[in-house]
Amino acid sequence: MAAHYVLTKSKDGQVVFNLKAANGQIILTSERYTTKSAAEKGIESVRKNSPLDERFERRENSKGEPHFVLKAANAQEIGRSEYYSSASSMENGVESVKTNGPVATVVDETA
Repeated sequence: MAAHYVLTKSKDGQVVFNLKAANGQIILTSERYTTKSAAEKGIESVRKNSPLDERFERRENSKGEPHFVLKAANAQEIGRSEYYSSASSMENGVESVKTNGPVATVVDETA
């Protein structure tokens, strides 16, 4: 299956989305939204901002594990990655979001 966004409901009824690569690996996870419409706007924000390298904030957690955060032009967080084992693996994740974010289709599993 090609890269795609998966819209789902969390246990508390809020809506989240994951951007999955063609291999099924989650490459970006959103915040929780109170409505499906707000989550869909979040996907549009990923599509708009993911091609821009300056929108990616590269970080390390307290264990030294690299990860990234994708931010909108207003510096609001749109989504974040998993923790990676190396900086090069994280950069591969960034490149995957840049490539797949703008073109991925949406799979709606909220029903």
